[in-house]
Amino acid sequence: MTYIETLGRNAKACKTELASASSAQKNDALMEIAHILRRCAPKIIEANELDIENGKRRNMSTSLLDRLRLDEKRIEGIAAACEKLTGLDDPVGEVIGGGTRPNGMRITKIRVPMGVVGMIYEARPNVTVDAAALCLKSGNCVILRGGKEAINSNKMLTALMRQAVKTAGFDPNIIQLVEDTDRAIAAEMMRADEYIDVLIPRGGAQLIKAVIQNSTIPIIETGTGNCHVYVDDSADVEMAVNIVDNGKTQRPSVCNAIETVLVHKDIADEFLPRMMQRLDEHNVELRGCDLTRMILGPQNVRPADEDDYATEFLDYILAVRVVDDFAQALEHIEKYSTGHSECIVTESFFAAEEFKKRVDAACVYVNCSTRFTDGEEFGLGAEIGISTQRLHARGPMGLRELTTMKYLIDGNGQIR
Repeated sequence: MTYIETLGRNAKACKTELASASSAQKNDALMEIAHILRRCAPKIIEANELDIENGKRRNMSTSLLDRLRLDEKRIEGIAAACEKLTGLDDPVGEVIGGGTRPNGMRITKIRVPMGVVGMIYEARPNVTVDAAALCLKSGNCVILRGGKEAINSNKMLTALMRQAVKTAGFDPNIIQLVEDTDRAIAAEMMRADEYIDVLIPRGGAQLIKAVIQNSTIPIIETGTGNCHVYVDDSADVEMAVNIVDNGKTQRPSVCNAIETVLVHKDIADEFLPRMMQRLDEHNVELRGCDLTRMILGPQNVRPADEDDYATEFLDYILAVRVVDDFAQALEHIEKYSTGHSECIVTESFFAAEEFKKRVDAACVYVNCSTRFTDGEEFGLGAEIGISTQRLHARGPMGLRELTTMKYLIDGNGQIR
């Protein structure tokens, strides 16, 4: 029996028990996880520091190191998110449809867990807890496969969570970590359809592409975030500067950060210098079109090419383009967008409504930051990822997106 088969059998053996657990039992387990994370924060930080040091030796970028880092504040946030899940409605068993047929049969459509969820993700140890907690609340066993960059953090977090759920009366194998970071093991996991019911990749474009091409398991695709802000000619300039600043610099290493700003030519002379002044405070590198470079000075802006407009930088880098009109902005977004989050800043009701109708993305914003694309901000609790696909789930995926459905049919002898 292979390593992945062992994990798969472990999960399959306890998924029925978890699926039938009460909300109170699952909430108790979530509270135990929150308690143990707080109590063992020094151990978590110690393990995380090993990953940080290894990352520095591998010359990881500052933004990627930021994604990897855990401190007391972030651990508290992760623990608080577990607690917050206990206050959310349990989707399992929720009646979502049904009725009585003319022959007297009563049909009830309810939510049920997926079963065993596989997660393949990169250097974000907070995902280890978010995914496990969401799967627990929604009645799913989970097999976690994080990146090698966070292996020490992930081992510690998983060990603590397994201890917590055992204390709460569950089989610890409802949460398992793939501790072998070899890519061959990840490839084996992608083909373990006998044991894993759904696979969720979360990370960069290369990871997601690899899972899509190699998996024999149904996938919920979380997408990369090449997100845009379009500053319309009617925009409030101060508002636009604030939204761009927040979208780029508040946390540039995440998928809902903006990567390109499009500016209407009639407002570019006023907006761009103010934008650059604000972004200079964070040492943001600008890459722009010829007109952007002319307005801001070629010494301040590198020339932008096709790759720049197509890139999810996840760093303090911003592509800029001055567009002739609203239509050209839409054309640019349609060409380069990954369908994650798109924003318009405008005082025009018509432009706002047209943008919402014509932009094809999971989340479309008018006059607010794309940084709100988040399960917590949408009131879903912690999220397991942002889906950019159209089937089953789109946008931030919370508890309900981790369930499927089944029909219950009650009769009294009907035959066909």
